[in-house]
Amino acid sequence: MAVLLVLLAIFVSQHFVRVLADASEGEFPASLVMTLLGLNLPYLAVLVVPLSLFLGILVAHGRMYAESEMVVLHGVGVSEWYITRVTLLLALANMLFTGILSIYVTPWAEEAQNRVLEHAQSEAGLAAITQGRFQTSPNGRAVLFVERIGRDNQLDKVFVAQLPDPEDDSGQSNIVVAQGGSVVEDETGAQRLKLNDGTQYQNTPNQLDYQLVEFTGYEMQIKEQEVDQRRRKLSALPIDQLMATEGPGAVAEFHWRLAIPLAIPFMTLIAVPMARVNVRQGKFAKMFPAILLYLGYFGLMIAGRKALEDEVIPAYLGMWWIHASALFLGILLLGKERPFGAKLAGLLKGKKVGA
Repeated sequence: MAVLLVLLAIFVSQHFVRVLADASEGEFPASLVMTLLGLNLPYLAVLVVPLSLFLGILVAHGRMYAESEMVVLHGVGVSEWYITRVTLLLALANMLFTGILSIYVTPWAEEAQNRVLEHAQSEAGLAAITQGRFQTSPNGRAVLFVERIGRDNQLDKVFVAQLPDPEDDSGQSNIVVAQGGSVVEDETGAQRLKLNDGTQYQNTPNQLDYQLVEFTGYEMQIKEQEVDQRRRKLSALPIDQLMATEGPGAVAEFHWRLAIPLAIPFMTLIAVPMARVNVRQGKFAKMFPAILLYLGYFGLMIAGRKALEDEVIPAYLGMWWIHASALFLGILLLGKERPFGAKLAGLLKGKKVGA
C-alpha cells in the first residue's frame, strides 16, 4: 500500500501537469480539470498496481532476508514455496481488482471522458474563453482577447486578430478592436462573434497601406459547424462490443486488457525468489535486476500488442507465450531451492564434468 500510494502520487502529478497544460491552451474549460483527472485514475491504477505489488514484495521480503527473519522461518520448517503460496493469495486479490479495472472500469472511464470533452466543445463558445488571456478561436482562424466577461455573458473590450483566408490570394488580415460583444450559436452548431462599437484595421502583409473602418456592429464566424463526435478508440469499447468487433486491432486490445492482470501472479513467482539476499548484501541487492526483469516483461507485452495489431503473430497465440515464458522463469527461480531443483542442477553439473 505504501509503494502504491507513492507511485500513484507520482503518476497522478505527471498527468495533472499534462491536463492542466491542455486546459491552459483552451482545449477545454479549466473547470473540467479535476473531472478528467478522476476519469484517468482507473487507467493509471491498472499500470501502477502490478508494479507496486512487485516492488512491495521485493522490499518486504528483502528486509526479512537482510535481518535473518527468513532464515529463522526456514529453520522452523517454513519453506520458500509456502511463503510463495501465501504471497500468491495477495497476488490473486490484486489480479481480480486490476482485472475489473482493466476490463470494465477503464473503458467506461474513457468513454465518459469522450462524452465530457464532446459536451465541452459543443456548448457555447464562452465556455472556452478566458478573460485576460490571448486564445485561438475554435476554427483556428483568429486570436481572441477579452478584457472582461460581464453579466449575461457580455464581452467587454474585445481584441480580434483574424488570420488571412487560405482561399484569398490577397492574403489580407484584419485586426478588430471593439468595446463589447457576445458569442451566439445557431441551430447547426456554428458559432459567431458579434461585436459592437469598434474599429477594423485591414492590411496586406509587407505593405504599409491600411484601411480603417469604424463600425457599430460586426460579426465573424469562429466555429464553422457542430462539433463532430470524437472517434471512439477500441480501448473505450465495452468488453461485449470489443469481442463482437472483428479485426487485428480488436484482438490486440482484448489480449492487452487481459495481459496486465494475468501478469501479476507470474511476476509474483519471479519477485519472491528475486528478493532472496544474504545479510551482507542488504535488502536492495537484487532490486535493480528485478526491475529490469519487470520492464522486460512489460516491454514484451507492448511488443506483443503491436505484433497482434500488425498480424505478425496469429490471433490464437495472443500474449500467452509471454505469460508462459514468465511462468517458466518463475518456476526455474523457485526450483533452485527445492529438492527437484537441486537434483536437476546436480545432473546438469555432472554432465558438464563428464563432458
